[in-house]
Amino acid sequence: MASYAALAVQTREYLILVMWTGQLAGEALNLAIKHLIKQERPIESFGNGYGFPSSHSQYMAYFSTFLMLHLYFRHRFSSTGITAFDSLWRGTVYSDTVILDRPSPSVRYYLGYHNFHQIFWGLFIGSSLGAFVYSFAQLLPTQYPNSVLGRLKRWILSNSTSTWVQLRDGWDIWADAGRESEWLRWRNEWEKKHAVSKVKTR
Repeated sequence: MASYAALAVQTREYLILVMWTGQLAGEALNLAIKHLIKQERPIESFGNGYGFPSSHSQYMAYFSTFLMLHLYFRHRFSSTGITAFDSLWRGTVYSDTVILDRPSPSVRYYLGYHNFHQIFWGLFIGSSLGAFVYSFAQLLPTQYPNSVLGRLKRWILSNSTSTWVQLRDGWDIWADAGRESEWLRWRNEWEKKHAVSKVKTR
């Protein structure tokens, strides 16, 4: 959660705030389900609280699903100029993103904190929530800008409070959310600064 907070403050990106909000909603949903179902952890477990569904599995599944959908539908990486390398890079990122949520559930099962049933449903709920949040907060508003969701997103980005905190949606303008243009601006200023420094030292 600390990473979400740091990114939200630094970037003021709508997408980061949406992802963070969905993650917090997932934690609340997990807690509610646990107290509704009240399924105990494996009998040999040293964990505290109820075990269904696995919160760690749900957390990682939400994260990787949301990220995977965003990388596939919205984000575009800088091109190397070689199509084969670009495709290989994207494929590597996609596969790593899918694999990202596997270690945590495996460790929880190995240590006996959850059984397979609890882990499976944690992964299912997390993946479903990630797909739901991304679709309704980013994908559908972008594809249908005049829909209710599209108008709601515009209002979120344009109201006075959002303007005051400088909330933005970089991916609505640039394929990489403006990362390359920001770097080029920094590089230009950096080169000018050091060019002046060299002149002064002569």
